[in-house]
Amino acid sequence: MDNTRRSFLKKMTVAGIGTAGLVLSGQTNAAEVVTETTAKDKKKPVGKDDGKLRFGFIGTGSRCQEHINNVLSIQGNKIVAICDIQQKSIQKTLDHIAKFNVEAPKVYTGSEREFEKMLNNEDFDCVIIASPWEWHTPMAITAMKAGVPYVGVEVSAAISLQECWDLVNTSESTGSQLNIMENVCYRRDCMAALNMVRQGLFGELTHARCGYQHDLRGVKFNDGEHYNYVPGSGDLRMGPTAFSEAQWRGNHSVHFNGDIYPTHGIGPVGTCMDINRGNVFVSITSMATQSRGLHKFIVDNGGENHPLAKVRFNLGDIITSMIHCANGQTIIVTHDTNSPRPYSLGFRIQGTEGLWMNDGDHVYIQGKSAKEDEWDAAETWFKKYDHPLWAKHGAEATNAGHGGMDYIMMIDLLDAIHNKKPAPMDCYDAAAWSAISGLSEMSIARGGALVDFPDFTRGQWINRKPSFALTD
Repeated sequence: MDNTRRSFLKKMTVAGIGTAGLVLSGQTNAAEVVTETTAKDKKKPVGKDDGKLRFGFIGTGSRCQEHINNVLSIQGNKIVAICDIQQKSIQKTLDHIAKFNVEAPKVYTGSEREFEKMLNNEDFDCVIIASPWEWHTPMAITAMKAGVPYVGVEVSAAISLQECWDLVNTSESTGSQLNIMENVCYRRDCMAALNMVRQGLFGELTHARCGYQHDLRGVKFNDGEHYNYVPGSGDLRMGPTAFSEAQWRGNHSVHFNGDIYPTHGIGPVGTCMDINRGNVFVSITSMATQSRGLHKFIVDNGGENHPLAKVRFNLGDIITSMIHCANGQTIIVTHDTNSPRPYSLGFRIQGTEGLWMNDGDHVYIQGKSAKEDEWDAAETWFKKYDHPLWAKHGAEATNAGHGGMDYIMMIDLLDAIHNKKPAPMDCYDAAAWSAISGLSEMSIARGGALVDFPDFTRGQWINRKPSFALTD
């Protein structure tokens, strides 16, 4: 899918901030955004014809193909239809599906609203959306209104606070289960840490750190053929003539100054801290450094006279946010994608008895570590406290995407669909985790001011119980 959504620029700048203010001050009216309640009546039985779960995919890039790998490698699933406006991506996906010796899906292509035809014409048990970010919410809402029982939406689920509320309101009013496809929640070490949290190894949690720290300069620019920039070529493109994410991802760095990709970090932390299930985010404050990295990358590789050297990027190279939780914990979230650096999500889960630090792979448990005041290798603890999902399915996941976590995520979603359970990471998670984008933008625009965090559960968090990955 391309980035031609008409309201994109509005949502990415001033209008996004303005909407955030409205949502914070008038949450009681948010439910009026969605009035359709027809989805419950439209739902079809799971595996209506042959017992197989019927999948649809919107957006057929590389992320879609990873999901298809897992859907088709697990028995009992089929792909009914796919949708994209780019023929090249469609053909790659069809070629990929053909490797599994299964029936080719229907193809919907043409206009940017073609996904609406697919959703209204076909019956699905689950539709997965892997399009550019600005399309996630409108496509998810359309799918839920069309009666799709389970809608998986890639991260981030929304780019404005109003979109966060729209996702919640639509899921509530239609009964469709929205699942944010946050694969890092299923990373083996993150799930082991979660298991340790639930067994009380860290004591009462007090603090966490996380983020998305990943040099993406070579992803935001390419030559129109390769996914990453080819060093030494001098061919840097962004926008329509580029390839894959470079077509649209750079636009967000131009029009936005906030944490534009928070869920990889906050998702696993949210599951550890039972956010929306006995705990909730209360407030946030954010600050941004100056924007230098993308411009420097262009000049260093394309020269001062390169056309892109004239582009003004608004996104600070490093965005730092601090969140306060209802139960007293604090969380630091970092976004760092425009500077030279090794990859790290920077996890730190800390409590009254010890902590896990992802950087360095350290664990320390008071009175239980090998030596007082010295780190243990995290692996020694994670082997002992491997999460049941990984203990059961780890061998199957070995060759799956992103170190196996994509496979484990799909296993958990399929379990929910088969057993008609709530989505593992539901509409409230999708909204709360994604809302960091709009709220951080607001805080930065106000000089780092403290901003109240909306309660997307409308008070339900007090009585909701933890549910993520509690079954094997």
